[in-house]
Amino acid sequence: MSTPAGEPGIAARARWAVSDSRVLTERYLLQLVRVPTVLFFSLIQPVMFVLLFRYVFGGAIHIPGVGYAEYMLPGAIAQTAAFASFGTAIGLAYDLGRGLIDRVRSMPAARFAVLVGRLTSDTLRSLAVVIVLLGVGYAVGFRFDNGPGPALLMVLVAVVFGLAICTIAAFVGLALKDPEAVQSFGLVWLFPLTFVSGAFVPVQTMPGWLQAVARPNPVTLVVSTMRSLAYGGPIATHLWESLAWVVAILAVFGPLAVRAYRRAS
Repeated sequence: MSTPAGEPGIAARARWAVSDSRVLTERYLLQLVRVPTVLFFSLIQPVMFVLLFRYVFGGAIHIPGVGYAEYMLPGAIAQTAAFASFGTAIGLAYDLGRGLIDRVRSMPAARFAVLVGRLTSDTLRSLAVVIVLLGVGYAVGFRFDNGPGPALLMVLVAVVFGLAICTIAAFVGLALKDPEAVQSFGLVWLFPLTFVSGAFVPVQTMPGWLQAVARPNPVTLVVSTMRSLAYGGPIATHLWESLAWVVAILAVFGPLAVRAYRRAS
């Protein structure tokens, strides 16, 4: 089907959409530069979690064949990647309330530029936090045993998982619209998601009925993948299961977030 005369072609519209998304990404990143306390608190909370679990619970939890610092850090990184979605949901709710989304809609800009810009900037922020956590982890005893390749893949798995959770958060933020409601709801589903898993304790130590929930939990599968990449284990099985969860989440909540964005007002 040919493009009507005077209408931009598909390639031109694609370039404009990428440009619009880049502009919104830069806007969100500039907010971090101008309000550095946001980035500071994004860093301090996960660092506190690592130190608390390492020195408060680490002496009481014994993992056969591996130190608790090595066992715990992949779980802390996955938890941090998931908790980064708070910023996505609350930020989109604020943008909606302050009229940013309506202003973008009134311009000849790509409809999804706000979503892409927010998700991209939050993913980059999540990557920075993960790198800081790895530095803290090395300070408290964590080590990569499988070499640089698996180490980089472990970071990539964490960031992609965080992106998938941020997609859920984008839908929640645009659907609920109120920042306080978004924050309260985030606590309701993110804490069980991350703690009813193998992130910080072995699943087999839980009651049988809880194991049935924790074993297929995407956090458990992602953390198992990260541990296998860090210091050995069955990488392939865990990796494919983790990717299946990520693809499923993106396939379901990506369109839902776009739909909520179109209906938001």
